Amino acid sequence: MSNSESSGAPLVCVEDASAEAVAESGVEQRGGRVWLPLNALRAFEAVGGRLSFTGAAAALHISQSALSRHVGRLEEYLGCRLLERRAQGMSLTAAGAALLPVVTASFDRMEETLKMLRREPGPSGRILKVHMPPTFLHVAGLSLIAEFRRAFPGVPIDISSSNGVGLPAGRSVDIAVVFDRPHVGDAIRDPLWMINQTPACAPQIAARAEGLGLADFLRANELLHVKLEGEPFDIFWSIHARHCGIDLGAVRGLAFETEALAVQHAMAGGGVTLVDPAMFAAELTDGRLVTPFPQTTSQTGFGYYLTVHPDDMVDPAVALFRSWVVRHYASVHAGDHAPVH
Repeated sequence: MSNSESSGAPLVCVEDASAEAVAESGVEQRGGRVWLPLNALRAFEAVGGRLSFTGAAAALHISQSALSRHVGRLEEYLGCRLLERRAQGMSLTAAGAALLPVVTASFDRMEETLKMLRREPGPSGRILKVHMPPTFLHVAGLSLIAEFRRAFPGVPIDISSSNGVGLPAGRSVDIAVVFDRPHVGDAIRDPLWMINQTPACAPQIAARAEGLGLADFLRANELLHVKLEGEPFDIFWSIHARHCGIDLGAVRGLAFETEALAVQHAMAGGGVTLVDPAMFAAELTDGRLVTPFPQTTSQTGFGYYLTVHPDDMVDPAVALFRSWVVRHYASVHAGDHAPVH
């Protein structure tokens, strides 16, 4: 039995003549969606789940004749039979058997999402498990989750973090922001932010760049790297050197577990690192970090992707978090929202 059936709420007939005409024609209304006969679908769900007009009518608090009209209208709308009515009983046709689980899952998902939006705690105490890389979590993720929690305080979140490429190994998560190259796989991946990098350092280090070209400046200073599992020690500096057409000899310097640590060391005067100017806009704006060669910005081929398994999209909490984050970053790329806080 579905959640919508168990509520025992009466079926309200709102299908007037004009709505039925639209349904029969199959035309799209404004907004691009075909009109859906929701009452008829709910009636079919109740009858198809019980294979009984008597039981379905009692559950929906309407007469059997009204219930039969709803199902009949749905069959007319679809142009096929959904139920076989015989003297020995009732059964679903092939079309009915295909439609019933879709209708039930759709009503259940709508009900769960509406409960969440009304900020009612779920019966299972559902905790959403979210994973983010350390630098993304530090620079953008914490403020992103705080904003989501203000909008949906009824969704508790368990945050985990680890360094590496792709989904975290050996961890049970519902949805994750991953740092990776673009590729096709089984997971649903929404691109949030593609990483562009330029050299950055403390102001006193940048002062040494006066009169020097990029290659000479970098050779004269400590290079700060960010370790990436399965990738060479100098992965990002090598990409940048190729982009700029310079011979750098980048296998030297210090390597850090996270970009945030490399930036912290660079701001302390420890050397030169590579940063995405949008992600570290606050440090650049207040002058703690300087980009002495801003025109030499390279595309790394890496980015942050919101990743979820297709089977988990039926989970209302996962679907809600994903749609909210995707809308947030759509506004970032439209210029209506800062990428980080």
